[in-house]
Amino acid sequence: MLAPDTRLNTRLILGVESSCDETGVALVALPAEAGPGAATASPARPRLLAHALHSQIDMHQAYGGVVPELASRDHIRRVVPLTRQVLAEAGCAMSDVDVVAYTRGPGLAGALLVGAGVACALATSLGRPMLGVHHLEGHLLSPFLSADPPEFPFVALLVSGGHTQLMRVDGVGRYELLGETVDDAAGEAFDKSAKLMGLPYPGGPHLARLAQGGRDGAFELPRPMLRSGNLDFSFAGLKTAVRTHLVRLGWLDRPEALADPAHQAVLADLAASTQAAIVEVLVKKSLAALKATGLRRVVVAGGVGANRLLREQLDGACARRGIRVHYPELHLCTDNGAMIALAAAMRLQTGQARLTHEAVFDVQPRWDLAAI
Repeated sequence: MLAPDTRLNTRLILGVESSCDETGVALVALPAEAGPGAATASPARPRLLAHALHSQIDMHQAYGGVVPELASRDHIRRVVPLTRQVLAEAGCAMSDVDVVAYTRGPGLAGALLVGAGVACALATSLGRPMLGVHHLEGHLLSPFLSADPPEFPFVALLVSGGHTQLMRVDGVGRYELLGETVDDAAGEAFDKSAKLMGLPYPGGPHLARLAQGGRDGAFELPRPMLRSGNLDFSFAGLKTAVRTHLVRLGWLDRPEALADPAHQAVLADLAASTQAAIVEVLVKKSLAALKATGLRRVVVAGGVGANRLLREQLDGACARRGIRVHYPELHLCTDNGAMIALAAAMRLQTGQARLTHEAVFDVQPRWDLAAI
């Protein structure tokens, strides 16, 4: 809760995230002295006052993946109660909000429109400006809310949903794409392989748990583009290799075979081998990006950034080279409103926020981070 005298020197940013299957709302405080032109070498960092999140996992599990129309309808149901919850936890009123930020893209068009519509309505009713935020910029900057925030410049490994990218980050809004996936992303490789193994949605975390009891070298799986000479990724072939092994085992599209207790040790081996292949590619490409740029700091952000094996192997490899690694807090690896409010706050802090009072439903389902 903000004390009355602190509130006078603080800007409050409300962030709304609705790009896919999670509804997130958060309130971030930006100290006034941290604004552009402030006479300080180390401006105060934005502070997370409160955040709330609703996941649609249970709703989408019956369909084995996200149903866009259902996702949009659920965002409509959740966003206002979550906003009230966040304001109550922060001890603030809606009229205290100075800027309303929302995810403008990329994401599902209908889901994005819900967040944009709510943001436009709130901002217009309050007479406050609004700011559309890039979803991946939110992930990229989310480690600045951690206990061990990074410093610019750094290499960023973005592993969020359908995105796997390596970026050079020299500051807020100063992003250079170093490499990206040419087909399936790492998260998709986790989820699609898990689905082939009969694991429930979302498959990635279930595959990682199953892998804990398996041997990571039990199955021979490819490491796509590991020796490509560039920093791009490809994971579609890995998924195909997993499918081929299941065909050979005679278990593909046979739920009863996949659920047979006698087969679980073999499935654990396949899960461990799959996870090891994905992680090896991510770690080695990240190290290659660090070598190519000469930077000594790496940030990992996005849902796959919560993977235990990825953290262990990247931490170990970087420690041996004297490189610092930064992650978001585990509860902020998934999509959330805190990262949207933070990205807006950091753009305000650096004078790069394109604020508007116009109530326009302007979303970008496809949006290149390097172009913002």
